[in-house]
Amino acid sequence: MKALLQRVTSARVDVAGEAIAAIHHGLLVLVGIEPGDGTAEVERMARRLLGYRVFADAQGRMNHNVVQAGGGLLLVSQFTLAADTRSGLRPGFSTAAPPEQAEPLFEQLVATLSARHQPVARGRFGADMQVHLVNDGPVTFLLEV
Repeated sequence: MKALLQRVTSARVDVAGEAIAAIHHGLLVLVGIEPGDGTAEVERMARRLLGYRVFADAQGRMNHNVVQAGGGLLLVSQFTLAADTRSGLRPGFSTAAPPEQAEPLFEQLVATLSARHQPVARGRFGADMQVHLVNDGPVTFLLEV
């Protein structure tokens, strides 16, 4: 499982021209699920997303996590994050979990995070989404579990 997290001042997901999810200050998290991922990876990723220190403390250092910073989470499933890009000029997707495996794990990640922190918003699995964000910093990290 991979998660590309971006510290944002705001983020929104639109589907067919309609805003379906939005957060203000917090983390936009693009989630790529790979074959072999399961409940253990969901749990570890949830812990890392809630605990990862990317927000400034009083001294301006990245010492606060999203919970301490009072920020929101916006999760967006993105199978292209799990693409094989090691060679050639076109990505391969055999390294991404098929939708019937990925969707339940994405839903489990959303549910796990929602039970531990609010607000948690989400994109629509499998939809053609337009993601709007204002990256704060910019601050972007790739987490892998």
